Amino acid sequence: MAFLNIEIERIRKVLNKHIVKDDSFYLCAPDVIDNSVSRISVLIMVLMLCMLLVSGTASAERIKDISNFEGVRENQLMGYGLIVGLDGTGDKGQAAVQSTVNMLKRMGLTVNPGDLSSKSVASVVVTATLPPFAKPGMKIDLLVSTIGDAKSIQGGTLLLTPLKGPDGKVYGLAQGPVSIGGFAVQGAGDSSQKNHPTAGKIPSGVTIEREPLFVLGSGESIRLFLRKADFVTATEVATKINSGLEGAYAVAVDPSSINITIPDKYHSSLVALISKIELMDVTVDMPAKVVINERTGTIVIGDNVMIASVAIAHGSLAIQIKEEPIVSQPSPFAPESAQTVTVPRTGIVVEEQEASLIPVSGVTLGEVVRALNALGVTPRDLISILQALKTAGALNAELEII
Repeated sequence: MAFLNIEIERIRKVLNKHIVKDDSFYLCAPDVIDNSVSRISVLIMVLMLCMLLVSGTASAERIKDISNFEGVRENQLMGYGLIVGLDGTGDKGQAAVQSTVNMLKRMGLTVNPGDLSSKSVASVVVTATLPPFAKPGMKIDLLVSTIGDAKSIQGGTLLLTPLKGPDGKVYGLAQGPVSIGGFAVQGAGDSSQKNHPTAGKIPSGVTIEREPLFVLGSGESIRLFLRKADFVTATEVATKINSGLEGAYAVAVDPSSINITIPDKYHSSLVALISKIELMDVTVDMPAKVVINERTGTIVIGDNVMIASVAIAHGSLAIQIKEEPIVSQPSPFAPESAQTVTVPRTGIVVEEQEASLIPVSGVTLGEVVRALNALGVTPRDLISILQALKTAGALNAELEII
């Protein structure tokens, strides 16, 4: 509401620059407009602009961006593989050699393990994410990570590797050249490295071979799961779905799930129902939260954060200690027992900034930001102030430190 009042005042000032008022008319040179007509026109213009501003600031989100339907989920795949063709940067142990011998044996070749160089082979774990509705023949990306003592997998090629799901079934086959997006070089006296040379990626390196079992809904109903549980948002989503479907079909079961009864006309076209629901816009209720990262000094303040009326006095204390050794030599006529000694001289400077009480309060996010900026403190000091406000009970928000 405060934002709306500010915008109305700003529009009024802009209009006053172009409209000249006398006792009986509003003059918009060179035309002369009747006073009553001008008032109505200006009022309509202001109301239209205010409606646009209010609608532009609403935090509406599509249902598809804040939730998932039951069964629409990703699955993880994993496998063990070998990367070959390394330039002496592979594993030093015998595990990679034994794996290579086993692979060649399955291909009908018998090789003496002592004849293989382990530094050209690296044992890796291959991982991939199987997207929802994956079909045989589709391509997905994969990640490879070394599990031995290989120094780099740059320039290597992953051999054919089956990827299994949690049920032990093979869902994809992985193979291809590895891209690590960096390098690692080393000389006799120096070395250089960019990114992690022991982990890499193969774009479109997995070919889907099996379609995962998928069940969408129970036949008569389907459930919608919110990615972030919230009572208000769950109720709002159910209300929006009922309004869009023109009936009482959706019920918020708990803060994270909404049960939707499938209307009769959508029993044979469930995809159309899901598409219609996902495109609906809802207002997401965001909790009042302040997130602080003490390592980087980053502070993120949510829109609903409020500060009760308090007075803050914040000052910094700086102590500087300086050690300066001084050499003391004997005078020309000093006794023979006199010696040259080093005498430490310590200088201590204490600076404490003066601080006065400053009233701070805020109802909207803009007021909170202006009140905190009025203190003129650094982000590090602001973190301490926010923690003190939370302890005093004046910060009406959840304080999360990461």
